[in-house]
Amino acid sequence: MALSTHTTPSGFLLPSIHSAPPFFTEQPNQNTQAHLTEQWIRLILTYARQKRLFVLRVEDAEVPGGDWDEILRNERINRRILPSYLSSLMASMVAKNLAVYEPSKQTRATLLYWRLPEEWADVLHAWATATGQLNTILTFYEISDPPIPSPLSGIPIPLLRRAITILSRSNRAQIIGVADGEGVRFFTG
Repeated sequence: MALSTHTTPSGFLLPSIHSAPPFFTEQPNQNTQAHLTEQWIRLILTYARQKRLFVLRVEDAEVPGGDWDEILRNERINRRILPSYLSSLMASMVAKNLAVYEPSKQTRATLLYWRLPEEWADVLHAWATATGQLNTILTFYEISDPPIPSPLSGIPIPLLRRAITILSRSNRAQIIGVADGEGVRFFTG
């Protein structure tokens, strides 16, 4: 089978390397493996961004029909990534600060940074400014699950907390304890 790009049923364009059987297994040559790792990381983050997926788990390699199935498997060449290889890729992403283990102190689930926390901080502050939320106290829930969809819809609380912490350091936000959890007040900046 010739290497070619392929569009998944959901409309995601897979790169031609996804048609290469060696792409799905760890390679003994370090240079080859380093190249494949970079290709996998790019594929995972691009897919996550398009699908708005924030969490990747080792178990996703074993779940047919799951959120990640389109990229972690290639039925056309009868290949899938093994959990041990996915775990290795996740460790590489963490080492490159493109993901963090969430919760920490485990290595089976990562919070992906298809947008870095600093970028999320800018998106968050721009959203607060555009929607007139400056000097208003908002709960984390109101930000991550707003009544009108926003770029922050569905953002995991740990990632939201990191973005708010970044804004706090530049005096553009303040974390506030509220009755039903944590809240934040945004300031001009």
